This record gives sequence, C-alpha cells and structure tokens, in this order.
Amino acid sequence: MKYGCIGERLGHSFSKEIHNTLASYEYELCEVEKHKLDEFMQKRDFAAINVTIPYKEAVIPHLYYISEAAGAIGAVNTVVNREGKLYGYNTDHYGMTNLIDHAKLDLKNKKVAILGTGGTSKTAQTVAYDKGSREVIKISRAKKNGVFTYEELYKYHSDTEIIINTTPVGMYPRSDESPVELDKFNNLCGVVDAVYNPIRTKLVMEAKKRGVKAEGGLYMLVAQAIQASQIFIDTKYSPETTEKVFKKILSQKENIVLVGMPGSGKSTVGRLLSEKLNRPFYDTDDLITKKTGKPITEIFSEVGEDGFRNIEESVIKELSLSVSGAVISTGGGAILREKNVDVLRQNGRLYFLDRPFEELIPTDDRPLANTVEAIKKRYEERYPLYNSICDKKIECQASPEEIAGQIILEHTK
Repeated sequence: MKYGCIGERLGHSFSKEIHNTLASYEYELCEVEKHKLDEFMQKRDFAAINVTIPYKEAVIPHLYYISEAAGAIGAVNTVVNREGKLYGYNTDHYGMTNLIDHAKLDLKNKKVAILGTGGTSKTAQTVAYDKGSREVIKISRAKKNGVFTYEELYKYHSDTEIIINTTPVGMYPRSDESPVELDKFNNLCGVVDAVYNPIRTKLVMEAKKRGVKAEGGLYMLVAQAIQASQIFIDTKYSPETTEKVFKKILSQKENIVLVGMPGSGKSTVGRLLSEKLNRPFYDTDDLITKKTGKPITEIFSEVGEDGFRNIEESVIKELSLSVSGAVISTGGGAILREKNVDVLRQNGRLYFLDRPFEELIPTDDRPLANTVEAIKKRYEERYPLYNSICDKKIECQASPEEIAGQIILEHTK
C-alpha cells in the first residue's frame, strides 16, 4: 500500500472515493487488527496514510515527528513516511472546524458537551475552545477523571447548548441507535455528529425534528481528506474544492427514493434512473413479495393492512440502512409510517412523483387502489403527506424518460 487509510473496521468508509476524486494516486483501505498495529507501523511499508478509529492515539509512539497541532490535541490522523521517518499530523481539526461552520453553528459563549473520549473527542474539545465556547465537558459511559457519565450529563448539565458526538454510536450497522436523549436538554441549539454513515444519523434526525441545527460527519470527512491529501503529495487545492467534492460525494452516496401514489410511475422511472446512473434498483413491494413468497394481495388477505405495514417497515429499514447510492421505489402507503420516512431519509433524498389523479389507473394487484373510488380516497388521504415529507416534488406530466432526466438534474446539481 502506498496511500490509504488504516483502522480496525473500514467497511463503512467513504475515504477511498474522496481521495480518488481529489488526485490520481491509488488509495486503499487497510483493516489492521489491534495486535498487528505495532508491526504495521514498524514495517513502514507506505508513503502516507490516514488513521481512524481506534488508532489515532496508538500510532503516536511510532512517530519521529508530530506537528504542534497534533501534539496539542494528542491525536494523529495523518502519517507521512519521509525517507523512513514517520511524520504525524492532525487534519481532523480542520475537518471539524469546517463541519461546524458548514452547519452554521456559533459556539461562542456556548456550553458544549462532547460525547466520547477518544482521539476525535480531543480534536472536538480543541475546536470548541478555539471557537470561544465558555465551557466544554466530556461525556463517557464510564466514570473517569474530568469526564462525566451520561447520568451526570442529564442531571447536572441539562443546560448544554451544543452536542458533539465523537462516539461510533449510530454508525452503520447500529444506525437505529442514538448516543444521547435529546429530550433532556432545554437550551439545545446545535448538534454535530462525526459519524457519516449513515449520512444522517438518528441523532441528527432527532435534532432536526426538534428544529435544532444539526449535521452529520460527511463534510468533516471531506475537509480533513482534502488537507491530508495536500500533505500527502505536497500540493494545494483551491478554496472551493471542499464544497465541490462534498456535493459530489453526497450525490453519489445518497439513495434516490421515489414516493407517490400507486400507478404514479415509480417503478418505471426507478428502472430508468438505475440504467442512466448505473445504480442498483430496489422496489420495496418486490422485496416484500420475495421475502414472504406471496403476492401483495395475498398478504393483505391473510394479515390485513396493519400486518402488511409491519412487513413493509422491516423491509424498508433493512434496505435503507444497508445500501447507498441506490434507487429505491417505495409502495404508495410506505410514507404512512413515520419510521419509514425517517429511515429512508437517513441515507436518501425523497422525490415525490406527483401524477394527476385522473391519470392514476386502478389495477387488481393493488389492494388499496383497485377501483377508481379507492384511488380517489387514497389520493385525498395521502397527497398532503407526500408533499410534507418529500425533499422535492416532481410534476409527472411528461414521459418517464423526461421525468428521470429531471430527477437526475435535481440530484446532481
């Protein structure tokens, strides 16, 4: 390996795609077991690497030189091999600073709680003080000197205004978990989560529902990677590079989720998008049929609508959190459950295919839309909901090819 990233588990990493966007060097992901880290660092068989969980502190004893910033923080995430000597830097500081700025959060005179005590938490603490926070506290599950437990956070620090999560809680595959209960805080005005997979963690989603500014860690990942790449190959990127690369990676990784009435063209448009963008395509109704071995009509007749919705919910959850960069066509009633909308949004952008009522045709394979009267009832019930939960409404008064083209333009702009 010449250039790459080391960590204990890297199946979730987007770093390869980011570095491949930035430069022509080959960037690899290298999982290193804890008992083999010393051997890897002593061998020094690399030109430059990024370092992630849980090795940002463990690599320090192997370094010939550590930058002043990395030394002050006590964590290294970038190592360069210069003629056999290892030089350590911290680009996470730059990444975290840019993430907070991108989220439009003002930390000046704010009380900040940092969840976690690892290398990234040290970086977050330094950034918080650099941005003028009046008080910064660290939170851990275990009681330590100078660190509060979550119970103490809730009991004595409910006046916390900014929360920064640096733990892996909420990271795929534990995407349905949140490290903290937001209901405990009365003055909360901002949440930052260093986790970037899923794109929007449960913590971020819950904060946004409360009207609190919140953002996940993708922007931080991109910003720190850009600074690391500059160190890797001794170059300088233009100021607009971070935003440009962030938008590109976001559009590549976000699922395109199609919602709308039965018969609105979701499956047809979805397959066209899959072909045009070379993305995998999933139809949740097809997945339900495959999982149960039964057609939708039979499922409805056996367990009713509520039983069907339970199966649908489990299928959507499993799919949404396990794929990225896909096209997903949902059943017409999938948006009736808030949990489905939330989980689809964690890794996706929701497009409402708004086809006029008079163009919706009843079919026997749709139990709740098999007559004109049934379609009309569903349309009146669901139309306001489609509008309220979608990220973008697509007027379906053109050909499927043209509709797919509209979505592509919207998703990649």
